[in-house]
Amino acid sequence: MFERPTEIPGGDLLSVNGLRGAGVASGLKESGDLDLALVVGSEPWTAAGVFTRSRLPAAPVTLCRERLAEQPQARAVVINSGNANALTGARGDADARRMARRTEELCGGPVLVLSTGVIGVPLPLDAVVRGIGEAAARLRGDAGDEVARAMLTTDTRTKTCAVRVAVGERVVTVGGVAKGSGMIHPDMATMLALIAVDLPVSPSALDALLRRAVDRSFHEITVDGDTSTNDSVLLLAGGEGEPVSEVPGPVAGAVEQVAARLARMIVEDGEGASRVMELSVTGGATDAHARLVARAVATSSLVKTALAGGDPNWGRILAAAATVDHPLEVARITLTLGGVKVFAGRPLEVDQGAVDRSFSAPSVEVALDLGQGTGRARMLSSDLTRRYVEINADYRT
Repeated sequence: MFERPTEIPGGDLLSVNGLRGAGVASGLKESGDLDLALVVGSEPWTAAGVFTRSRLPAAPVTLCRERLAEQPQARAVVINSGNANALTGARGDADARRMARRTEELCGGPVLVLSTGVIGVPLPLDAVVRGIGEAAARLRGDAGDEVARAMLTTDTRTKTCAVRVAVGERVVTVGGVAKGSGMIHPDMATMLALIAVDLPVSPSALDALLRRAVDRSFHEITVDGDTSTNDSVLLLAGGEGEPVSEVPGPVAGAVEQVAARLARMIVEDGEGASRVMELSVTGGATDAHARLVARAVATSSLVKTALAGGDPNWGRILAAAATVDHPLEVARITLTLGGVKVFAGRPLEVDQGAVDRSFSAPSVEVALDLGQGTGRARMLSSDLTRRYVEINADYRT
């Protein structure tokens, strides 16, 4: 049996027992690529969600919040890409409800709705409704890749993961799928993620599990410092047996592992990204202080462009850390790049070749110790390249 979560090679959301799915091209993307997906459970499963903090949430986000508040369950999730159905007024709200109703008619309910794509463009509802019908007729258990591809926008690759873990004599599977490449930042990002576990869990325990997992994954990544109107992470739990009110530690660890793997995939696929920075901040006065410093460094355009050039210009890192409104004592600060300590209250003599090589690797480790307390935080950040500008300058055209 598996004492720790064991990754399933090629696993995805539909590796979880009791789920089927499908992805179709409904015509939302000019490319003709897949743009609509359904994920359907064998019965209504307990559901929890974490959503964007935008003051202008998209219609699907509003709908999901309302439905989960009334009834924390989902039999099906309908997902479209190519159109965010955001800032589309009363029509957008009605369109999101119509997507849910049509899915309920074909697959049963309750239904949750996720959308991603261009903001401010009305949804071509007739095409979407036809797509829902096509997807409902094609549901199967091995369509995880279709579901993942139907969610993509500027992504260059799909993002899926699944693990198994033993709980007594029971083997529990956790699987997930995500999309995201740009507009990625803590407090949610331009991303959609759907994770499921084939163990019944009570609503309150599932909500706590999701929030903990998100804090340790999707809230620790940034690509460009921007967030969006549609950001959503859903967690579904179902299967045989009575719902547990306390999630077993191995299952909680498995959910966190899947969330963290999906989050890293998003950063690695950041728009135009060529390398990833793994940033750890220790010695903060509090965890909150360390988190603010980590975010300041991880989102600094100067740090990110230095990363793009493989230039270990560590002064930019300390300068970014110093923008946080909290006292710092330079004599207590230590900075390490790729395992090489470059600063300890003052610049240190180093093997510059080793530092250059570490900062040019696909994954760059940066460790900053503020020397003030026990506060700690971590962030994954991508570099900022010319390609990022090209992608976003031409996003609509």
